[in-house]
Amino acid sequence: MKLQRSSYSLRHRLVAVGVVMGLFGAVLVARAAHLQLINPEFYQQQGDARFLREVPIPTSRGMITDRNGEPLAVSSPVESVWVNPQELLQHPDRLPELADALGIPREVLLQRVTQRAHKEFLYLRRHMNPDLAAEVTDLGIPGVYSQREFRRFYPHGEVMAHVLGFTNIDDHGQEGLELAFEDWLTGTEGAQQVIRDRRGRVVENVDLIKAAEPGRDLMLSIDRRIQYLAYRELKAALIEHGASAGSIVVLDVPTGEILAMVNQPSYNPNARESATTDAQRNRAVTDVVEPGSVMKTLTFAAALESGKFTPETPIETAPGYMTLAGGHQIRDFRNYGTLTLTGVLTKSSNLGATLVAQQLSNEHQFDIYHRFGLGQVTGSGFPGESSGVLRGPNVWGPAEKATISYGYGLSVTPLQLARAYAAIGNGGRINEATFVKGANASSQQVVDPAIAAQLMQMMETVTGPEGTARRAAVLGYRVAGKTGTSRKASAGGYAAERYVAVFVGLVPASKPRFAMAVVLHDPQGDEYGGGAVSAPIFHNVMDGALRLMDVPPDNIEQWFAEQARKTAPRAAVAAAPVQAPAALPVGGDDAGALR
Repeated sequence: MKLQRSSYSLRHRLVAVGVVMGLFGAVLVARAAHLQLINPEFYQQQGDARFLREVPIPTSRGMITDRNGEPLAVSSPVESVWVNPQELLQHPDRLPELADALGIPREVLLQRVTQRAHKEFLYLRRHMNPDLAAEVTDLGIPGVYSQREFRRFYPHGEVMAHVLGFTNIDDHGQEGLELAFEDWLTGTEGAQQVIRDRRGRVVENVDLIKAAEPGRDLMLSIDRRIQYLAYRELKAALIEHGASAGSIVVLDVPTGEILAMVNQPSYNPNARESATTDAQRNRAVTDVVEPGSVMKTLTFAAALESGKFTPETPIETAPGYMTLAGGHQIRDFRNYGTLTLTGVLTKSSNLGATLVAQQLSNEHQFDIYHRFGLGQVTGSGFPGESSGVLRGPNVWGPAEKATISYGYGLSVTPLQLARAYAAIGNGGRINEATFVKGANASSQQVVDPAIAAQLMQMMETVTGPEGTARRAAVLGYRVAGKTGTSRKASAGGYAAERYVAVFVGLVPASKPRFAMAVVLHDPQGDEYGGGAVSAPIFHNVMDGALRLMDVPPDNIEQWFAEQARKTAPRAAVAAAPVQAPAALPVGGDDAGALR
């Protein structure tokens, strides 16, 4: 009887347990059905939180081209390898393998990862070749990932370095036009949702949140061919004359567009880590010089505008020197006697420029300089552009008034010089300088077109047989210009053996297309003046540029005469009388410092 009751009790307990377990199973099934079929959102969100990620879509920076569409700066896709230190340090045995794959010393990698052990992101190597980065990630090391980025590449290296500048490792402009047009060139990153596996690999693209917008391209006014010409000739001149630095600016006269701008020394923006700060400076817009006798052209613009002078007005420069109030003496290279106003420019007489300036008011003289853009930026928008130094007329004494008339006591940039002379060649209308093709920069009339035409005719004599810049002449073309040679300022005055050689010219003079300024610092040797050092650079660059741009000659008679001379029979040439070449005149360019 007891056995029956015990068996009965056991069955009831088993039935009870079975019922309870069945109820629990039914509850679990019902709960699972509810979560998966009726209300699955919660666990879907939990799963997404673990595997669904929003990742940025990188975008490239806009390309920079020259005026003919030639690429000057492009962005190339690269990969950057990064790591989650928290995840990687759970597998310390993989660190040596990772270090060897990245080419990083093992101790250095361990130190870097350990120092950031509390972080979830650490770059290991930036801007790798995508194939090499794939080899690293294919090792399957936990916590190691890669991401797409872009690196800036400059196909023309140091030839374009000072104009373009460069970007940093994050592809943001740091110098030059890369910085000036940062907002224009920079694209907008996109975003998308992806599902990653436990190793961080993307297994599915879920949704595009925002499309990436690439940066906009920028077409510059620079002509790559003229830029190369200018770079080659400037570098050759630096070597030939042992100069310390130099700049060239070439402008399109009708528009103010900058066709070329080069400096020496230069640097390679693709490997700028080894470049010095001095080499990275765009001297054509940031450095200033006392321009010397190239200022005489602007002084004579004021003289002609005053109505007191014409190009034929006689100026008595004998005996070749004069003493100002205070004992300051002005000297010419030699006694030129009586010269016309044009002759003063041709021979570059400092004394003649001083005598002219004495008959002008301080205010008028200052006003003409200011109208031609001195003492103010050119409108180019280049970062760090200098406005130069042009003190107000109220502080000019007799000595300052005199020296400013021939290029001392003020400072200008090479770009300012080129722009001022371009205004003369443009009929007295000055344009804002621009690096952008077709920018339609603003302009204004600064002198009467008739005065500008007179100045052009006067400057043509400077490159003629009697002038100081015969070496600037270009066969078949009329050339107008002006030389300048100034002593460099030093403690207590001016250095005796340090010079700045300048030439600014316009060609073809009948209808100027190009304005070019050449500045050479510290030329060594017996020839150091603007006519001997800088004028030949102008000749070499313009001789090529005129032909590259198909500018028709405006001095056909000279061209035919030269061709006839070259093709004349040897006997006729031998029979021709031989004349000793005249020494190149130095003019007054190197005699301008106060003594």
